[in-house]
Amino acid sequence: MKNHPVAIFGGSGNPQLTEAICSSLGMEQGTARIWRFPDGEKCIRLESDVRGRDCFVVQPTCMPVDDNLVELLIFLDCLRRASAARVTAVVPYFGYARQDRKDAGRVPITAKMVANLMTAAGSERVLSVDMHAKQLQGFFDIPVDHLTAEPVIIEYLRSKHIPDLTVVAPDVGNMKTASRYASALGAELAIIHKRRISGNEVICGEIIGHVEGRNIVMCDDMISTGGTIAGAAALVKSRGAKKIYVGATHGVFCESAADKLNQSPLEEIIVTDTIPLGQEGGRLKNIKILSVAKLLGEAICRIHKNESLSKMFEEFSGT
Repeated sequence: MKNHPVAIFGGSGNPQLTEAICSSLGMEQGTARIWRFPDGEKCIRLESDVRGRDCFVVQPTCMPVDDNLVELLIFLDCLRRASAARVTAVVPYFGYARQDRKDAGRVPITAKMVANLMTAAGSERVLSVDMHAKQLQGFFDIPVDHLTAEPVIIEYLRSKHIPDLTVVAPDVGNMKTASRYASALGAELAIIHKRRISGNEVICGEIIGHVEGRNIVMCDDMISTGGTIAGAAALVKSRGAKKIYVGATHGVFCESAADKLNQSPLEEIIVTDTIPLGQEGGRLKNIKILSVAKLLGEAICRIHKNESLSKMFEEFSGT
């Protein structure tokens, strides 16, 4: 990568991940100065020459969501106006992804608006990891490379050699993901039917499948308030499950997530470093963080060389 005209920059959303990506590629990170004016406006000045270079800016739009989103937009505009040959937004965690439809009257489709903003700011393609809904790729009028952290989490779970394993989908929406986990781990499959009362309250109902006397892995794309996972863990435990593990790509951990999860019968909570752990996540007593730096670094390398990303997942999965 050292001899290629590629430049990787990182916003303030997750600087550790940017450093890890550059380290995995054996290259230095592009430098930029980020500061605020006295009135709170953010400004960015590139300190690396990007004229004619293939530029990638790594910035998850996690908490504080609006600050990180605006910083990403400014970074994209900055790179475009500095005459970068191509600008790719690397958004490991795509915020506002859950506002992807009008599920009530007089509400916005904010995910589409954010996609438009990123395109208008200068992004020519987007690289993201486990968007909340895969159809979000269609919200963009530019190419989207949608990665999944499943190979990273599955590889870790395989290394634990968990016997008598059942993969449980905490809700019907995760059925396909759970099926892939079960197939990769050689495990049985079960599904929990849940009913959402509000944005942060759910009721877990019945289990379809066998969990009694089994070790459990639950999978999800993100853990935010922890209500779904805590409720699902309590339910399978009450039905005779043994050790319970949960794997999720994004550890959002907001509101009282730590209290809910620490009180639940979870053996281990496995997340990746797409976003920083944060204060709430730091309170978790059984957290394991896996890195997606190698995954993103390999994707950046392949995008730059116009190579297939599908083959990359075959290599990661060992198929």
